[in-house]
Amino acid sequence: MGLDRALAVKVGDLTKCYDRLTAVDGISFSITQGEVFGLLGPNGAGKTTTINMLTGLARPDSGTIHIGGVDCTTNPKAAQHLTGVVPDESNLYPELSGFENLAFCAALYGMRKATREARARELLSTFGLEDAANRKFGGYSKGMKRKLTIAAGIIHQPSILFLDEPTTGIDVATARQIRQLIADLHQSGTTILLTTHYIEEAERLCERIAFLVSGRIVRNDTVADLMQPIKGRHLMLLSVSDGGQALCEALAAAFDELDFQALPGGQVRVESPEPIRVGPLVRFLEDRGVEVSEARKVRPSLEEVFVQITGLEAEAMRKEKEKAGGGR
Repeated sequence: MGLDRALAVKVGDLTKCYDRLTAVDGISFSITQGEVFGLLGPNGAGKTTTINMLTGLARPDSGTIHIGGVDCTTNPKAAQHLTGVVPDESNLYPELSGFENLAFCAALYGMRKATREARARELLSTFGLEDAANRKFGGYSKGMKRKLTIAAGIIHQPSILFLDEPTTGIDVATARQIRQLIADLHQSGTTILLTTHYIEEAERLCERIAFLVSGRIVRNDTVADLMQPIKGRHLMLLSVSDGGQALCEALAAAFDELDFQALPGGQVRVESPEPIRVGPLVRFLEDRGVEVSEARKVRPSLEEVFVQITGLEAEAMRKEKEKAGGGR
């Protein structure tokens, strides 16, 4: 029992199907109180469906959900007072002003008028929305809408916060501000479940990450342990005029201490446990008539781990960023 009391969220064998599609396929995970836990995966992996089941917007076909020690499997609203929810699409009212939206959300949680109005003004100030407080929400920009939606999710100061793709489709400055807010909430002791397909965002914010692919968790570990296999490794990307597998095989035969991988777009990835000397590589390639337009060192990152574990190319994730409105 002591272990369960230390858990903010505990999910067991959670499954959800839509017609013949299994959106979430028997996933299990737990989140410790005060932890930032990330669900990382491409669009369609099952992240939003998982959030929807945890917040009562979708009923699981099977499995168990405990939030704050409360069994929410059959009564998803049982722990509503403990949680805040920021959906991937705003659920606020376009005809109400920013201030009215926040005050209304606070009223839903039973906050008294003076308290909810003071809290609404505090959050408008925190998010830099004072000047837009009396403007209709429907006229807000994307970034402003995202900030007010997050403000609405934390209006009642929940101990557990569910954030679904919090920085998708917004400008860089707003995304940076939201990431800082998440870090501040973490410092204050808030438990956070964050879904994202931005690998660097998960690496930056989360203590533990579950890789979700096609509705299944393929790896669940701390960021430190996930990064351990590539710790101390040296990476370099070469942009060449004539890449491909045959070139990588020729390089591997000439430099057997290095690992080579052909990447899309005429790039070659070079990996080594020791620092990589670029001069011999460039001379070898130029002697074969291959032009090298760029050679740059790359910091080992969670992206490398994600590609290795899931088999998904990071390029696919980057294309999703572009569809969503640009990278970070």
